This record gives sequence, C-alpha cells and structure tokens, in this order.
Amino acid sequence: MLLLSTFKKLETLLNTPLKSIGLVVGISSGACCAFAQVAAVDSLATDTLTSTSRVDLKEAVVSSQYILGSKFRAANRTGSAYYVSPEEIQKFGYTDINRMLKAVPGVNMYEEDGFGLRPNISLRGTKAERSERISLMEDGILAAPAPYAAPAAYYFPNAARMHAVEVLKGSSQVQYGPFTTGGAINMVSTPVPNEFTARLSSSYGSNNTWKAHAMAGQSWRYVGYMVEYLRYQSDGFKHYADHKAEGFRRNDLLAKLLFKTDNADGANHRLELKFGFADEHSDETYLGLSATDFSRDPYLRYPAAEKDRMTTRHHQWAATYRFDWGYRWKFTAQTYYNHFYRNWYKLNDVRVGYTSAEKRSIDDVLADPETNHRYFDLVRGAADYVGEALIVRANQRSYRSRGVQGKLEFKHRWDATSLDAEWGIRFHKDEEDRFQWDDSYAISGGRMSLFLPGIPGTQSNRITSADAFATYLLGRLRHGAWTLTVGVRHENVDLLKKDYTKADLQRTGHVRQETPNHAAVWIPSLGLNYRINSYWSAFAGVHKGFAPPSAELYQKPESSWNTEAGLRFFNGDCRGEVIGFYNQYRHMLGSDLAAAGGQGTLEQFNVGRARVRGLEALLAWQPLPKHWAVRLPLQCSYTLTDTHLSNAFESSSWGIVLPGDEIPYIYKHAFNLQVGIGMGRWEANLGVNRKSDMRTAPGQGVMAEREKVPAHLILDASLKWIVNPRLEFTLNAVNLTNKVYLTSRHPSGLRAGHPFGIYGGFRLRW
Repeated sequence: MLLLSTFKKLETLLNTPLKSIGLVVGISSGACCAFAQVAAVDSLATDTLTSTSRVDLKEAVVSSQYILGSKFRAANRTGSAYYVSPEEIQKFGYTDINRMLKAVPGVNMYEEDGFGLRPNISLRGTKAERSERISLMEDGILAAPAPYAAPAAYYFPNAARMHAVEVLKGSSQVQYGPFTTGGAINMVSTPVPNEFTARLSSSYGSNNTWKAHAMAGQSWRYVGYMVEYLRYQSDGFKHYADHKAEGFRRNDLLAKLLFKTDNADGANHRLELKFGFADEHSDETYLGLSATDFSRDPYLRYPAAEKDRMTTRHHQWAATYRFDWGYRWKFTAQTYYNHFYRNWYKLNDVRVGYTSAEKRSIDDVLADPETNHRYFDLVRGAADYVGEALIVRANQRSYRSRGVQGKLEFKHRWDATSLDAEWGIRFHKDEEDRFQWDDSYAISGGRMSLFLPGIPGTQSNRITSADAFATYLLGRLRHGAWTLTVGVRHENVDLLKKDYTKADLQRTGHVRQETPNHAAVWIPSLGLNYRINSYWSAFAGVHKGFAPPSAELYQKPESSWNTEAGLRFFNGDCRGEVIGFYNQYRHMLGSDLAAAGGQGTLEQFNVGRARVRGLEALLAWQPLPKHWAVRLPLQCSYTLTDTHLSNAFESSSWGIVLPGDEIPYIYKHAFNLQVGIGMGRWEANLGVNRKSDMRTAPGQGVMAEREKVPAHLILDASLKWIVNPRLEFTLNAVNLTNKVYLTSRHPSGLRAGHPFGIYGGFRLRW
C-alpha cells in the first residue's frame, strides 16, 4: 500500500501516467528498490517539480556509480554542476574528451595530440596542464593513477567507452576531493542493463581512423553481467617528410558482474564486481615545430622524433557493495585497485659535441631555433652526426593506487521540511615508481640509429608514495522554497619520496635520500538555493579549496577561498543559468612539468597569492511545439575566465613572473553553440566552438606573438539516419572548414589542432 501511494503521489505531481515516463531503474528490478528510486526522485521533486508540470525523467538513473545521474539533478543542486548525457555523447559521436566537454560552462582546456589521448583540462581557472588540479573519477572512484603522489600522470580513461560524464564545480563538489578548488569530473562507465542488451557500433574515416565498440549484458532477478570491448586506432594526421607517422592503437576491455537481492519488504543488498584492462601504443612525441615550419606544413614531424613512442598498460579492479534499508538509510562501500604502467620513449636533448655544455633540451632548441641552429639542424635532419647526437629518454614509470571508501546516507521528512545527510570516509594509498634512462642515437640522412644504450635507472630512480585519509559530512535541509547545504571535509595526507640515486640501481637501500611531507586541512562548504517562483531559482555558495602538496620538505598545500552565485531558469522546453565565481588563492602551487616547458621533475613551486574570477552562462531551448514533426534543439554556452597573479617569482616552467600577470593556458573567452534539426528518422547537428587568444606564458597587456595561441573558430557536424529502433547510420565530421589552427606551444614547439575529418558508421542494438 505504501508503494502504491508513493506511485500515486508522484503521478499526481507529474500530471503524467507513470508508465509513460520511462523511469530507468538502475539498481534492481525488485519492487522495494523501485520504491527507493521513486522516493529519491520524490526527494528531488520537492525542490522543483512544482515549477513545471512536465519533467523528463528518462535520464533519472539512481546508482552508486553516478553523482548526478541526470540533467534534472544537475540543475537542482545548490552548487554548479553539469551532466553530459548518453544522448549528448552520441549526438556528435565524439571520442575526444576535449570535444565532449566543450559545451560545459566553466571548463577550460586545450588540445595537444588532436585526439584527446592526454587532455589538459582546467575547471574555473585551475592549472590545465595534464589535468592535474581536478579530481578525476570513474564511477565515483579516483581514476588518476596516483592522485596524491603524482596527479599529472599522463593518463585519462577512454572517453569513447563512457556512458555519461558528470562535471561538478564550486561548493557542490566538496564531497569528491582531494582537489576541491575547481571541481571534479566523474566518468560513468556502461552500467549493467536490466534486461538483455547488446550493442555494436563502428565507424571508419579520415586517416584510417577506426573505432569499434561492442557491449553485451543482462540482469536476472539475482545476478547480472556486462562485458564491453573498445578498439580505437588511427594513422593520425601528422607525417614525416617522406612517410606517414604511425598514429596510435588503443584497446579497452571492461567486465562487470552483479549480485543482488530482490526483497519486496525490508533490506536489499547489491554487490558489483568490476574489472578493466586497457593498453595503448602510439607514435607520440614531445617534439613540436618551429614557427617557420608550422607556417609551411603544420602537420610535419621532424626526423628526430622517429623513435618516439608511448606504451601504456592499465589494470583496474573495483568492488561496490550497496545496502538499502527502506527509504531512510543507504550504505555504499567500495574497494579498488589500479595499476598503470607507461613508458614514453621520447627525444629529450640534442648534443653537438662531447661536453655537457654542448647539450641542449629540445624545449630550449625549439624556443630559439635560430640561436640554436646547429642543434636544430640535427632535429630536422638537415645535418648528420655520428655520435651521441639525439638523446632519447625512456620515461618509464609505474603507478599503483588502492583504497577503500564508504558512504552512509540518511533521509527524513516532516511535512514541508526534509533532511538529507551523508557521511563518507576514504583510506587511500598510491605511489609513483620512476626508473628511467637515456639512450643516445646518431643521425645520418635523416634516419636515427642507436649509438649508445643507456643504463636503466640512471636518469631517475625513485619512488614517491602517499597515504591519505579523507572524511566528509554533508547535510541538506529543505523547507518550502529554501534549500541549505552545509558540509565539511577533512584531508590528511603523508607523502614520502625515496630517491635511490644512480649509486643504488638495485635499490638495496644502502644509498637513499628520503624527503617526507605532511598536510592536514579542514574544508568547509556552504550552499543556499531559493526557489523564487515556478520558473526561477537563485543559489550561492562558498567553500575552501585544497590541493595536496608534493613530497618536498615543508611544502604547504594549495589553498583558496571560492565563492559562486547564480540564477537558474526552467520552463519546459527552455532552461538556462548564469553563474559568477570568484576564487581567491592564498597559496597557489605550480608544477615543473615538461608539458609546460619545465624540466619534468614534477617538483612544485610557490606561486603565492592569485585571483581567478569569471562568468558561466548556459541556454538550452527547443523553440518548436512538441506536436510538430520537426525538432530544433538549440544550446549555447559561454565562459569568461579572468586570472591575476599577485606575486613576483621565477620558475623553470613559467620563467619570470611579475605581479598582474595572467595564468598561462587559460582561454579568457570560450563560446559554444549547438544547433540541431530532427524530422522523422533524420537528425542533423552543427557545433560551433569559438575560443579567444590564449597566453602560453605568464604575462599581461598585449600578448606577444611568440607567447600566444591565436583565437580560432571550429565547426563540427553530424548526421543520423534511424532505420529502425535497432539500427541507425551515422556520419560525423570535425573541423568542417579544415581550419589550420594552433593549439599549444608546449611541450617543445608549436602544435596543430585536428584538421578536417569525416567518419561514417553505424549503431546496432538488440
């Protein structure tokens, strides 16, 4: 009777028969679990269902792997959030996370390889290089190989296999540390389906780019499974003077096994086991181009990059247990283990003689090829040298992370007042193991040959580890039109760097330099949401920002105070929001990354005080009446990010910095527009992305040409023909105008964005 009355209540609120809503049950097929999900939706309904009689709940999935689960939930948090739905991902057929996130306000990123293999993502002005200042998760579990010990790990999950992507910014992400200044990104993998489901999609196109993605799964009353495989490969769009580069090859296998109970009354249990394996072999390099060569042929590769290769292997294991006890109580526990191995074998230095003074880094050579013309001639194959001419470093590293985390949720209601409380805890360990060396190559006739192999461990022989404990408490109180969210998080981390040096390649411990560090901080947050009327709501929030320090003696963590305020509008076919944010850094940290022009030591340097402020705007509109045969969805977003450094200092990555300089690699203006048209079985979409000039080094005033990525506008498009509910054909294109555009000047030279590419494919469902 209680279950029936709850369904009747929701049906009345929605003014729509429940059987026509298509509510997705993502936890269990049992009646009790269905009741728990309806109750969760009812909890959300108290905030906004009164604002409209029509709410699309087809995306409202309640599962432990989600943070948001739908645009509906994202639009009703007290802080800023965005949900990239499966429909959005499929709209343009993107496999590049940079393109997937370009419509999300507050996200600032720049390309490096053109395919999104190693993205550089910033949220609200945090450092973009290697996405090292965001909390990256997969299914609610930290996904970076060593998020505390070495967050800039050159790893990102394969976006092409993801079911959805969730972005949290501001006070709404204090639950998901350790990085709490800008925000968090949660990649949602394919869930175990409720009934037998099989999907096969494939596409092929420019530069022999091929993607195949297969998935099959089923759930019965007590068990379920899901298996998927992704193959993604391309010859790439870069070439040598006499032949094409080799591109990349990626494999990704994921399997899930589900056990559950199905009790109509009382408690229910759910256990999901997850295993994943991924590898990559890519012809990627740190070596860019000089300005002169970029203007002649932006897709050229120098002969000195001939031996450059990236090889990776990634294993992940996770177990998620969930206990539902009626409507009020829910407990989730997760344990996980990740292992990531990578060796980026790439050109590091150039030598024109036998002394150390005659060796230059490729960053120095490409920064001033005229002064370093003797070195540059070797790089571009215009001169021969029989000896240690080109020094290629084996950047061999291994990462491990493991941990256990739990979350207890409680809900209670008193008429028009409701309370949602959540307590979480996490024990986490991770480490980075560096064991690197240099091989020396001669060059003759533009081809490289091994001259002197190096000794493993002689360039870096160290282990950096972290032991972290985190806990948080969050309470959300709703009364009438008001929603108050109060939270606090505690991070406690111990870091230790063990450098065995060249003198102890066997790591006996007889020669070892140890550097410890410790950080402990309380991170409060406060958010307030007010429903002005049936269409408008306003919210504001403040929280403390935190980023762990590195394993350097007495290095303090990054800290800031961050505020946001905004307005939201929702009226059936039209929704929008405008948000202003202001982040005041008390202590900002930078990292010595080779990707940013540094030496690649990962050692942190003190930036000091800084300020980041900005504006985020989003408007989505379906202007045509629903009974029309034609659909015309429109969505536009805009982000303004204004940065200001307050202290003077000097570092290997950023050079000389003066007060008033701006943070590099942050676009000040970014605009995105998506226009679609659908009629019957046909659907077409056009995406327009415009970015302003971007600095590649700290500075102020007019940007110098040698420290600028010029503004550019890129058009993408897609076409879909739905043959029947099981089969559809797709045609996707990127960079429709084939615009040649610069994406970055790091690492080591200029890099071009992806040229025109067109890909035809199909999707088949059972």
